[in-house]
Amino acid sequence: MMVDAGFMRRIATAAAAETLPRFRRLEAVENKLASGFDPVTEADQEAESAIRALINAEFPDHGILGEEHGSENLGNSHVWVIDPIDGTRAFISGLPVWGTLVGLTVEGDAVAGLMSQPFTGELFYADGKGSHYEGPGGPRKLAVRKTTSLANATMFTTTPSLFKGEMRKRYDHLETQVQLARYGTDCYAFAMVAAGQVDIVVDPGLKPYDIVALIPIIEQAGGIVTTFEGGPAENGGDIIAAATPELHAAALKVLMG
Repeated sequence: MMVDAGFMRRIATAAAAETLPRFRRLEAVENKLASGFDPVTEADQEAESAIRALINAEFPDHGILGEEHGSENLGNSHVWVIDPIDGTRAFISGLPVWGTLVGLTVEGDAVAGLMSQPFTGELFYADGKGSHYEGPGGPRKLAVRKTTSLANATMFTTTPSLFKGEMRKRYDHLETQVQLARYGTDCYAFAMVAAGQVDIVVDPGLKPYDIVALIPIIEQAGGIVTTFEGGPAENGGDIIAAATPELHAAALKVLMG
């Protein structure tokens, strides 16, 4: 299914109207967890409300799964998956590597999606025919880098501390195999795979709204996104994105033993 680029831009604009005025401003941050820290801000909640309103007006027969305001009509063939601010920790820290994620699944398969970073003025989106960039430097089609060797690869993860027990040992071993390893940046790292700047992202414990929008952006730029077991990534879990099948296989061989 094709999704009109104009609708993608409308979503990004509506979300930015709620997120940007609140970025780098002092505001109340709520904690979702009784034990630990899972922050949510007014910007998250208001941005998701704005996105849902647009989708409901344009596609009233589609379902919606959102991080902040729950689900509606998930039994429908077309379901939009929303993370209004992926990287809330970066958002409340003033770092412009968070993004608004909105993806569309058809019968469970991610077919279109966007990642908007309004502070830097960047929009990454996949419309069903290809993966695209709009922002500084002008619009262009996205394409992954053709890296096939771990020794030449740049790899990101949110933080190695998310890997536990034996999996942490395997992650640490993988890190020794790549040319460059960096941490953080949430959805921005996945967008950089599609843009040909990063070769691998490994992140355990993702929710559907963390990854659905990014799957088509990477796949339609020529990359691959799966779980660590090699299955579909639409339902979340332990996720790997790689620029090439060869790199994907090499990284999984180290990660899974």
